[in-house]
Amino acid sequence: MYGKGTVSINAENIMPVIKQWLYSDKEIFVRELISNGCDAIQKHARLVSGGEAAADERPYRIDVRVNKAEKTIEFSDNGIGMTAEELDKYISQVAFSGASEFIEKYVSESGDDQANIIGHFGLGFYSVFMVADKVVIDTKSYTDSPAAKWISSDGMEYVIEPSERAERGTSILITVSDDCSEYLDVWKLREVLEKHCGYLSTPIYLSEIKAEEEKKKDDEAPAGPEQINDTNPLWMRRPSDCTDEDYKQFYQKVFHVFDEPLFWIHLNAEYPFNLKGVLFFPRIQNELSASEGIVKLYNNQVFVADNIKEVIPEFLLLLRGVIDCPDLPLNVSRSFLQNDGYVKKMAAYITRKVADRLTEEFNNRREDYQRYWDDIHPFVKYGCIKDAKFFERVRNALLFKTTKGEYLTLEEYRNRNCNGETSVVYYTTDEKRQAQMILQYTQQGKDVVVLNTLIDTSFIGFMESSSRDEKIEFRRIDATSDGLTEDEKAPEEDRAKLEGLLRHAVGDEALEVALRTFKNSDMISMFTVEEQSRRFADMSAHWGNGGFTYPEKKALVLNAAHPVVQWLLKAEEGEKTDAVCRQVFDLAEMARTPLVADQMVAFLQRSAEFLTAAVKAE
Repeated sequence: MYGKGTVSINAENIMPVIKQWLYSDKEIFVRELISNGCDAIQKHARLVSGGEAAADERPYRIDVRVNKAEKTIEFSDNGIGMTAEELDKYISQVAFSGASEFIEKYVSESGDDQANIIGHFGLGFYSVFMVADKVVIDTKSYTDSPAAKWISSDGMEYVIEPSERAERGTSILITVSDDCSEYLDVWKLREVLEKHCGYLSTPIYLSEIKAEEEKKKDDEAPAGPEQINDTNPLWMRRPSDCTDEDYKQFYQKVFHVFDEPLFWIHLNAEYPFNLKGVLFFPRIQNELSASEGIVKLYNNQVFVADNIKEVIPEFLLLLRGVIDCPDLPLNVSRSFLQNDGYVKKMAAYITRKVADRLTEEFNNRREDYQRYWDDIHPFVKYGCIKDAKFFERVRNALLFKTTKGEYLTLEEYRNRNCNGETSVVYYTTDEKRQAQMILQYTQQGKDVVVLNTLIDTSFIGFMESSSRDEKIEFRRIDATSDGLTEDEKAPEEDRAKLEGLLRHAVGDEALEVALRTFKNSDMISMFTVEEQSRRFADMSAHWGNGGFTYPEKKALVLNAAHPVVQWLLKAEEGEKTDAVCRQVFDLAEMARTPLVADQMVAFLQRSAEFLTAAVKAE
């Protein structure tokens, strides 16, 4: 069927739509042409296995050849090929799926899967006109039909004419437009091929055709074709066939890192959907790096996109990995997932597998799991907050690191530290700054856990609201003096006097002062900050609230048994009393937060004066 014609479409101006909307990146044309070549090869292999086509000794392969001087790129395969009639049918009728027809005819009736056929001639092929001034398809069918050419300069009008091609297969020669000349750079093209097609099951070879004058300039002979893809990627193998070294090397190669993953999960599901993949738990160098995960989504070993939230729950995007699912309901550009309940089931499956692996690590390799915990806990906590089912599966594997370096479950912490109906978990947000306060608890045999990351404020609120059998409260070590002081209260008149002295000295008439007897006699004073008000203040400061800062409800608690406090109870207002009060105030403040500029200068000057006075007194 030779002659001229016009591409059959059902809408006007299809090319501008394809160029500007259907495909988000021009480089997608490489993926589509390679995918079509793989389809053609898979179709022929299927016919050979069924005895409907003759086999030959040529191994299946796809060749990509760049000719910068001629401004052309050629994509060639030795697959099923096409007749002139098939060219007109599959190419000229936009969106007619040759793959769909083939599956219906040769695969569906047998009840087999889709034979790894991943694309179709139709809209995918027309992505080439995003970069091409001219396209020539030269093809010969596996049948005895003569070869044919399809030629078009705009994707709308075309010519089909006889060809002298002798070998089975298809070559697509594109003349690259001037504004897309970057793809004529062999290194750029290699980068695109590795990104989108680096793990296809058919070998892909890339070579550069140089002009004679360029060849003469080269000291070395021109390089031959180089295979650029791994036809048997790690995630397509059985887990039992993969070594730890295989996983580590794959991780470093794909994600361009030098460190090793903590551990990994190899996904291999066949029912109710076909899904394979590997998820790696990376080492977190700092808190910000927790947001740098990449999960690559593939469809039949063809790269689709990074971090597709419909398939990978948001909290799992903190991980790195590869997910390959041939059943993904992609739209025609293969770049975005359609809204489909099937996708939600896959996301739920992945979440469950991750939760089960964490629980397995905790139950069977707890020492290793505890070593991982500092790296993985932000993502685990985030997952608990975002997904109730994930939380239920991992709740018994949640750990709390103590200031002594131990890792306890919530139940273990309760058994060691709590009595009564309410379980209070004491924690620190800064081990160094709050060291004095920590000591007050550890000297009494209490464990203090470390909760010092951004996610922890939200996480402890979530844990308190999710407690089932026993009420849980999380209190920072400066939230209350209960447990650090004796039960009896000091006389009210003593407390009132000290409050008056402190308010006058620091210039704060709203300052609240409490007077208690501390169990640790060495401690002069401490600030307590009501837990919920401090959490609101922290969140307000971190996220911003139109310049408004939520006020903390705090109180200065003095140790009634300390000699300095006893001296203040007998002292009258005056310069020396003011100086002592300000020093007591600043010492308590320093135990919880850094002193700011003027406050620190005054504290240092005052400290020097006290030391000078002490020396002179001798």
